[in-house]
Amino acid sequence: MQKNVLFDLDGTLLPMDLKKFIDLYLQAFCRKFAHRLQIEPKALVQGIWEGAAAMGQNDGECLNREVFWRALNNACNRDMREYEAAFDAFYRNEFVAAKAATSVNPAAAKSVALLKENGSRLIVATNPIFPKAATYTRIQWAGLNPDDFEYITVYDNCSYSKPNLNYYDEICHFCGIKPEESLMVGNDVDEDMCAAKLGLDTYLVTDCLINRRGKDIARYKHGSFEEFYEWLAVSG
Repeated sequence: MQKNVLFDLDGTLLPMDLKKFIDLYLQAFCRKFAHRLQIEPKALVQGIWEGAAAMGQNDGECLNREVFWRALNNACNRDMREYEAAFDAFYRNEFVAAKAATSVNPAAAKSVALLKENGSRLIVATNPIFPKAATYTRIQWAGLNPDDFEYITVYDNCSYSKPNLNYYDEICHFCGIKPEESLMVGNDVDEDMCAAKLGLDTYLVTDCLINRRGKDIARYKHGSFEEFYEWLAVSG
């Protein structure tokens, strides 16, 4: 069994309808903040998207958190950083509206438990474009505990985003792990399976598969999360 296992979150540990999730999330966000901040909902949404895009292009100059707020400030033409605590409170409360786009896969908890029993080091390698409050909340929606994991990537501990290989290299460096002793488990062919280029083993979870370019997935170990659990049980 792999010494180190990296799990993607959205669509992997946490099954979701991604489009519905984004719609519900942004609707709830605008209900909470558009009137309060006197910003048109479309402008606020555009600012969030520009912040996400900026984090996607981050070249390691600073944390994703700084890149996000810089882009949001520019998009809204004001200092939005003063509302950071209010944003965090939103993710602990009203963000629950987006939970309707997600579900719980029992195989995720079974796999995490099995890996922990066998001494594997566990990491949540989710695209680090959300703050801690939002990411930890989604882990709980999956029926898991953030304490199950040694390290969780969020926007204030990462300087890159998927599919930049520096994102995975940064995790390995910070956690002191070797790529060749590690397994990346995810549902996105482009963003998760690219970890193989650094020497990580990979497993493509197909329950909520994202394959934008219609790539041949036969080159990867793949299957449902339940099949992943069965593969772990046999290989362990």
